[in-house]
Amino acid sequence: MTPLRLGYLYGFGAYLLWGFFPLYLKLLRPAGPLEILAHRIVWSVAFVALLLAAQRNIAFLRALARRPRVLAGITVAAALIAVNWGTYIYGVNSDRVVETALGYFINPLVVVLLGVTVLRERLRRAQWVALGVGGLAVAVLTVDYGHVPYLALTLALSFGGYSLVKKRLGLPAAEGLFVESAVLALPALGYLGWLASSGGVQFGHVSATHTTLLVLAGAATAVPLLLFAGAANRLPLTNLGMIQYLAPILQLACGVLIFHEPMPPARLAGFALVWLALIVFTADAVRTARRTRIAARTNAPTPATTAAR
Repeated sequence: MTPLRLGYLYGFGAYLLWGFFPLYLKLLRPAGPLEILAHRIVWSVAFVALLLAAQRNIAFLRALARRPRVLAGITVAAALIAVNWGTYIYGVNSDRVVETALGYFINPLVVVLLGVTVLRERLRRAQWVALGVGGLAVAVLTVDYGHVPYLALTLALSFGGYSLVKKRLGLPAAEGLFVESAVLALPALGYLGWLASSGGVQFGHVSATHTTLLVLAGAATAVPLLLFAGAANRLPLTNLGMIQYLAPILQLACGVLIFHEPMPPARLAGFALVWLALIVFTADAVRTARRTRIAARTNAPTPATTAAR
């Protein structure tokens, strides 16, 4: 199998798992969002530690300990992904899967906005149009919900910020996930200990299946992230960006078709504006990537030119 096909296989695998993740989270009730989040963190550490041990790749920790600025960046990334995970779990288990899907639909637009505000990047005209349509969509959805869709915006902003920090850190997927989860593990264990002492813990008190599913939350977290890393290493960024919409499409389908969440006309209009913004954004990205490739081929030296040199 060629690296490109393998990249697509990894990418579709990651986004399919993320797309159907609401079905998994629903099975973890009656555990509350914070208990699920704590188990997700703790078992992620255990799963990735076993993976790294099998690969004999623990030595990176010693090198990382000598890089305090990187450790500080990892701490920020850990805080952002904890907010993202916790908000997502809360959204799914409070029957707001549609709003969580909205968060991941608008995430690419938030990433572009962060590029302007944080990295001082310049936007092309089409990107400004996409941001404007996305802002209009949020306004329409605010009217529909009766309040700002804070759940969706929190998901988009936290994952956008996490992506920005991860891009600057440049850590491999497994190693990065291990250290981020390890940073969060102590607070997570402390919370689980307090929950057990207060008699509110659900782990081990519902059923053997429920306990097993909470333990497997670590693998359910790590596997799609590792698949995504494998795709990112093999696919052009534009191609990867095209398939990222698979996850929120599936999440939206879960919310409407499986969990029967409402989709009134005003909300549908808001989503339609989001999709329009994404079409403009994606078309511009594809066009720019094509122009870049053509320019690279035009400027590449021919065999005759190379021989003359």
